[in-house]
Amino acid sequence: MRHRYYTLDVFTSRRFGGNQLAVFPFAHHIPEHALGPIAREFNYSETVFLYPPDDPAHTRRARIFTPGEEIPFAGHPTVGAAHLLAAIGEVPLAGDETRIVLEERVGAVSVLVRLSAGAPVFAQLTAAKLPEVGPPPPARAALAGVLSLDESDFGDDAPEAVSCGLPFLFVPVRSRDAVRRARVRMEQWERTLATYWAPQLMVFWRASADVLHARVFVPGLAVPEDPATGSAAAALGGYLAARDSQRDGTLRWTLHQGEDMGRPSLIEIEADKRDGHTTAVRCGGSSVLVCEGTLSLE
Repeated sequence: MRHRYYTLDVFTSRRFGGNQLAVFPFAHHIPEHALGPIAREFNYSETVFLYPPDDPAHTRRARIFTPGEEIPFAGHPTVGAAHLLAAIGEVPLAGDETRIVLEERVGAVSVLVRLSAGAPVFAQLTAAKLPEVGPPPPARAALAGVLSLDESDFGDDAPEAVSCGLPFLFVPVRSRDAVRRARVRMEQWERTLATYWAPQLMVFWRASADVLHARVFVPGLAVPEDPATGSAAAALGGYLAARDSQRDGTLRWTLHQGEDMGRPSLIEIEADKRDGHTTAVRCGGSSVLVCEGTLSLE
């Protein structure tokens, strides 16, 4: 039996940038045992399989696989799958916006799709889980060893682990050059972070109040480096919002990622605050449909 798939570049408006994604929009006939091998065959950061929803009020149920395992939530599969469903006519479109709800293991994830001339041009997810802060990370000296950096490269803010469904350890650094030089030393990562609450890493530099540059390393999920990471971007919104003195309103940032991999990506991040507490986190961007085909399991 043949199974239709599409590939997209997500968090970019140009082909061959952003993060590659494979989507199987009609996955209900694919055998369970084949899901992992299919994700390994594509070898993208993630492959997403879409099924009829458990709740008829929702759009689809989504299962997300890295080449290593199934994960409860990821941003670029959510944004890319919503874009694809709108692009191929699998959801009704009216006006300039439509809302899609994907059931993921983290919960129901709402995605706002913006349209131009009836075609999707931007998709923004709202995290199903508010930011959760994890236990204290290893010491800076140990993290510097993991990232091939010096302690002097680290910024004034402390590294901290935050999750909106998938935990990441955020490590602020002082310069764009420090982001560029960051490399994970696997032996030290295995000793220091492999069993930590948030073994996945984002190294970021704040170029201005609302513009950031980052790299994301996901060795625990068989993704050495990720060119655009929506789950990390959402959690980063929580990290930044907690450190912002603004008590009420919406904070916005633009995140550049993937440039050091040759796949430049752009992620727009928003966080709502009320009485000093973060009440919602969103991230979004553009996607480009690259190809479509069929996969045979015969």
